[in-house]
Amino acid sequence: MFAMLNRMPDQVSWIDIGCDGSFCLQADRGVGINCSVFSLGNRFPAYVTRDRALELNPAEASLGVFAESASGKRLAYLPAVPEVDDALLRRLDETDLLLFDGTFWSDEELIRVQGSGSTARQMGHIPVSGADGTLRKLAALQRPRKIFIHVNNTNAMLDESGPEYAEVRAAGWEIAEDGWSLEL
Repeated sequence: MFAMLNRMPDQVSWIDIGCDGSFCLQADRGVGINCSVFSLGNRFPAYVTRDRALELNPAEASLGVFAESASGKRLAYLPAVPEVDDALLRRLDETDLLLFDGTFWSDEELIRVQGSGSTARQMGHIPVSGADGTLRKLAALQRPRKIFIHVNNTNAMLDESGPEYAEVRAAGWEIAEDGWSLEL
């Protein structure tokens, strides 16, 4: 699946990392970005076959990454989050930039749009809205710049003229756009 990343010799260097593992990304002039990986849940994405899932470690089904730059700035990258607990909230409050799962606005979004399917939670995503959605669960975070990523095209918050977009922005969140460049 990732062969597209390896089009030229030595374009990509692969290393095996496990849950709770760490690695260093080398940047220009030998300066590195230290990364630590942690489990976000044990539900594999739909594209992982059942047979393949039986061969893999369930704790590695969905991973998040904390990255720290040479300047000491911290980034959290969490593209598929099934739940938020107190330990995760504490770690997120220590970051400077949070890139967080914004896949679905509501739990029933795909069912409403397509007429059938799974809920957001069944697919391993906390919806953005609702009493136990991301906006409320992460409302107390003050430190990080908060950006929703991995946003599904059915998500109502993408409509900049809609109330969902206004609610997200009023809560202090941004919605990532293609082509953005972020600096720590």
